[in-house]
Amino acid sequence: MRQKKRIWTAAAAGLLCVGLAFPVLADKTELNEAQDRKTELEEELEKTEDTLKNLETLKGNTAAYVRELDESLSAVSNELEALNGSIAEKEGQIETTKGELEQAKETEKKQYESMKLRIKYMYERGDTSYVELFMESDSLSELLNKAEYISKISEYDRQMLDQYAATKDEIAADEARLETEHAELLDLKEQTEIKQASVEQLLSAKQAELRSYESQIAEAENQLSEYEKDLEAQEAAIRQIEEEIKRQEEEARRKAEAAGQSYVTKDIGDIHFIWPCPASSRITSGFGGRSSPTEGASSNHQGIDIGAPTGSDILAAAEGDVVVSTYSSSAGNYVMINHGGGVYTVYMHASKLLVSVGEHVSQGQVIAKVGSTGYSTGPHLHFGVRLNGTYVDPRSYVSP
Repeated sequence: MRQKKRIWTAAAAGLLCVGLAFPVLADKTELNEAQDRKTELEEELEKTEDTLKNLETLKGNTAAYVRELDESLSAVSNELEALNGSIAEKEGQIETTKGELEQAKETEKKQYESMKLRIKYMYERGDTSYVELFMESDSLSELLNKAEYISKISEYDRQMLDQYAATKDEIAADEARLETEHAELLDLKEQTEIKQASVEQLLSAKQAELRSYESQIAEAENQLSEYEKDLEAQEAAIRQIEEEIKRQEEEARRKAEAAGQSYVTKDIGDIHFIWPCPASSRITSGFGGRSSPTEGASSNHQGIDIGAPTGSDILAAAEGDVVVSTYSSSAGNYVMINHGGGVYTVYMHASKLLVSVGEHVSQGQVIAKVGSTGYSTGPHLHFGVRLNGTYVDPRSYVSP
């Protein structure tokens, strides 16, 4: 795109140099070409401004989403912090409960040792049944479960053992509950960490997207600046061409008056035109407003496009003098013929040019071959008619 803009700027400057060799009305043609290019630049400028606005909107939306993600990430981080606090508290409770459980076991053990002392006392008194009970039991539970001997243990021992056993069981149940809650908290923490990682990943992607929009905006702003500079240069070129036209018109009037003649133009109705492309009568794009078919092509179509095979003959629509036979980035290879009286015909996008500037051509003479050079989507002839520097609809003057 930038290369095309540079070419157009160079072309605008070139118009000033070439125009000095043309008649006054040829300069008007150049003026309209420059004004057309100015219109195209204004359209490109408007498109770039629209693109910039869209990018700014996308940037704003993305920035708002990034702020939401930041808030979500902050909330998740707070949630994790609270979970870590709950986990630490739960682990403290578990440690406390474990201590209580160990204490209950120690108390139970001491009670058991006290019972052993009483059994020893009974043994020393000759009550051997308690000794046998003690020797045959592997644990306190087994000792207590032998109902035939329970009655020989004091009621106090029984109550204390039941109390210690119940306390131990209760503490063990608390420990199991705390371990379960601890496991649930760890699972919740893992899920929250996964959520945090997901938000961080999405945030990173959106921040990268935001940086991309900022880069595109900077590029669009640079492009906008270049279009504005090109537009200023084009306007300067137009002013110079207009000044040159005024100078040449004044000079032509003075010469006409000095020769005792009137400075008049020729009526286009005095010229008979023929169809310029005998190989085809198919008009693929008419005169006037249209959607631009390709980048760089004008949306204000100032001629008609005739679809035809590459290499087909392009004929001079009427006799006249060749004033342009060259290449441009937009028109490709093209020819312009001066028919007098401010009437010109233009033949664009040729694959080959067969005439030169200054050459007089007759009506129906082959002047070029159909092609697809310049801003073009396929082989065709762009045929235009200019009257006193303004394009008019060719179909008013030619038909297949």
